[in-house]
Amino acid sequence: MNLKESLPWIERPAGCTEPVWRNPNNPIIDRYSIPSSNSIFNSAVVPFGEGFAGVFRCDNRAVQMNIFAGFSKDGIHWEINHDPIEFKCGNTDFIHSEYKYDPRVCWIEDRYWITWCNGYNGPTIGIAYTFDFNDFFQCENAFLPFNRNGVLFPEKINGMYAMLSRPSDNGHTPFGDIYISYSPDMIFWGKHRLIMKPTPFEVSAWQCLKIGPGTTPILTDEGWLIFYHGVIKTCNGYRYSMGSAILDREDPSKLLYRTQPYLLAPAAPYELVGDVANVIFPCSALNDGERVCIYYGAADTHVCTAYGYLKEIIDFTKNNSCV
Repeated sequence: MNLKESLPWIERPAGCTEPVWRNPNNPIIDRYSIPSSNSIFNSAVVPFGEGFAGVFRCDNRAVQMNIFAGFSKDGIHWEINHDPIEFKCGNTDFIHSEYKYDPRVCWIEDRYWITWCNGYNGPTIGIAYTFDFNDFFQCENAFLPFNRNGVLFPEKINGMYAMLSRPSDNGHTPFGDIYISYSPDMIFWGKHRLIMKPTPFEVSAWQCLKIGPGTTPILTDEGWLIFYHGVIKTCNGYRYSMGSAILDREDPSKLLYRTQPYLLAPAAPYELVGDVANVIFPCSALNDGERVCIYYGAADTHVCTAYGYLKEIIDFTKNNSCV
């Protein structure tokens, strides 16, 4: 697929001076888009064939959390399977799972890798792969509980698979840092290194409580560009916003730049009101080397998109960095 021609894209609205802007037709996926769903959000998409494929978080009306495959010709209008993904054994015969949510999808070398928050005596990072989005092969969990937001790099770093994650606890974690870990084989993970911590309140309050990785890193001339979420606890509860950071190309455990102001914060009605109010949660980003389409969950209810030019986002990140 040539993303120069097929990238979902909407030009910057007249009068907008921000580096990232919303799709005026958000949400692109409604909470009731399949018969069983209570909500569809925090989902990830990739180019596939002549269109796009994705893995979607669909909570049913018992609010059981699971992940579903879906397909689209244009990246905006989606047909999501009505039944959750059934996994086969991959590099392990242990594929126990109490729940699945917040997937990410990443192409590495010869297959698509899926990561998600997997229930095994608490949340950890589940891993699977697919070649066709029909057959899925579950692998060993990456980490001990408790962990969330496993995000793979799209290529090996010094011959090793690399993953960002956010160690957590078993509940609605009131803390969170971003770590990087490495694996030679998608079974054993180690060399864990801290990349980012929440900021002091007086420096950048929108990300002062906890942070977590969001989208698959994008390799640029400046380094690895990542979109992440940051959280502040207010008198109205938690508020999730989106920022960006740049990591060193050769050693992504080194943080080079990080936004002091947010890129996108809850403001539209579908971000302010939903099952969980005041949430923007990025999970995937398509790019053609110049432009980017970011998919994010809104208020734990819908899937939305936002857009920007990579150069502008990189310049904004560097010129407004709190590192």
